[in-house]
Amino acid sequence: MQFSLSEEEYLIQDTARKLAEDKIAPLAETLDRGDGREAFLANLKMLAENGYMGLNVSADHGGTEAGTVAFALAVEEIGRACAATGVTVSVSNMVAEVIQAVGSNEQREAYLPKLTDGTYSAGAFCLTEAGAGSDPSAMKTRAVLDGNHYVLNGTKLYITSAEYAGVFVVWAVTDPDAPKGKGITCFLVEAGTPGLVIGKAEKKMGQTGSATNEVVFQDCRVPTSAVMGKENDGFRIAVGELAGGRIGIAALALGIARAAMERAKAYVAERRQFGRAIADMQGVQWMIADRETELEAARLLILQAAALKDAGKPFAREASMAKLFSSEAAQRATYSALQLHGGAGYIQDYPLERFARDARITTIYEGTSEIQRLIIAREAMKAV
Repeated sequence: MQFSLSEEEYLIQDTARKLAEDKIAPLAETLDRGDGREAFLANLKMLAENGYMGLNVSADHGGTEAGTVAFALAVEEIGRACAATGVTVSVSNMVAEVIQAVGSNEQREAYLPKLTDGTYSAGAFCLTEAGAGSDPSAMKTRAVLDGNHYVLNGTKLYITSAEYAGVFVVWAVTDPDAPKGKGITCFLVEAGTPGLVIGKAEKKMGQTGSATNEVVFQDCRVPTSAVMGKENDGFRIAVGELAGGRIGIAALALGIARAAMERAKAYVAERRQFGRAIADMQGVQWMIADRETELEAARLLILQAAALKDAGKPFAREASMAKLFSSEAAQRATYSALQLHGGAGYIQDYPLERFARDARITTIYEGTSEIQRLIIAREAMKAV
């Protein structure tokens, strides 16, 4: 197995780290308070101009062509600075990748350059509904053919970046009589299309700088050319793209955990009790050792899944393993880091409570930990 990064991957990682430390991290606390939207959008534009909104997109469409390993490294560094920015970058890259993978030439030419150059602040992925979360095949949103248009009606929930996305990848039922999951089609819908309504903004526990909204389709007419891939083949597309998205969320979780542990290690090295630094105490050392070991294991799982994807090999099981392990490790790391700060960790003057809140959602979105376990077990049992 090749463990070394390419020169380009090192450059992308290093540049992401510098941009994150200089431009993104200083805004994280402001975003967490619900302010700073204009500066946030400016940072997204800056990241696009530096190639971070199309890391696995062809250069012909403005992408970086750096691959999934580079994508994971970049999201980790950005997430380490600001989880709200990290999730926006991850989802926007996922939107760009699905357009590149299954979109028509016309769709690629129309939308990919606008995603990769920052014309669109972000892309949005409209899959989840009230009754279709872990089981997206149960969705109720309908798309009815009317001449050379489809008419969309339904409501999607928890849509990342909905308020400022330029294009929405939307799934809707086109054949309600088909077997479950077989009659779903994928559409591209531009922001501003009549009938596409951005609903209420959710008030969240963490990652508050990233907008999360209800998206409502009210007799939203889109041309038949808005179909992405084949009609009634949308569920397969969704399942495939979610696997790639899990690598991004795993990397984001790792970035948040790294930020928390870096703060904790610096704190315990300075904090003195009983006449010595608490870093010299065995209980503290063991806590740090356990968390650091877990984060290194998470990193290897992420890079393995990313390398398999780049090699064109099956990677769904490995992506689920990476997402499961990294997101759960992030819970332990952020809470351990908060504990190591003692009472100070509970105070908003320190970022530890923000890290803990930001990390919590990583075990839920892009497939819960429970769903990841189902996928991993299913794949493991295929060999029996």
